[in-house]
Amino acid sequence: MRVLFLFGPNLGALGRRDPDTYGRETLEEVMDSVQRGGEVVDHEVAWRQSDAEGDLVGWLLGAAGEGFEAVVLNPGGLSHYSVALRDAVEASGLPVVEVHQSNIYAREEIRRHSVVSPACRAVIAGAGAGGYHLALEALPWITR
Repeated sequence: MRVLFLFGPNLGALGRRDPDTYGRETLEEVMDSVQRGGEVVDHEVAWRQSDAEGDLVGWLLGAAGEGFEAVVLNPGGLSHYSVALRDAVEASGLPVVEVHQSNIYAREEIRRHSVVSPACRAVIAGAGAGGYHLALEALPWITR
């Protein structure tokens, strides 16, 4: 299965931004590990990160045309207010798994609601970088 991982605002700062909450691994280190894990479960993994909402929307809308069969999305702060991103998840026509490294439901009130979640097949929160591995392992059940 070809899986596109998309990362929203500030996720390029992993390892430096609030390491007590998000961990000390950089995004590149996390994705190196995920790509190795993808090989084990026979998934081809590609990834992109942007701080721009429009990039994420465009990548979601184009993912099926690029031959991806599923998307794993960490929308970062866009989770809480981006109706445009939510609509792109729905319009992508692909199963999308929303992943958050922190448990957004146990954080500040403003972070406890994701407008993106209702358009996703599944949500994984609070497992750190392991959430991306869990998403990979869950895809066979999620995409049925």
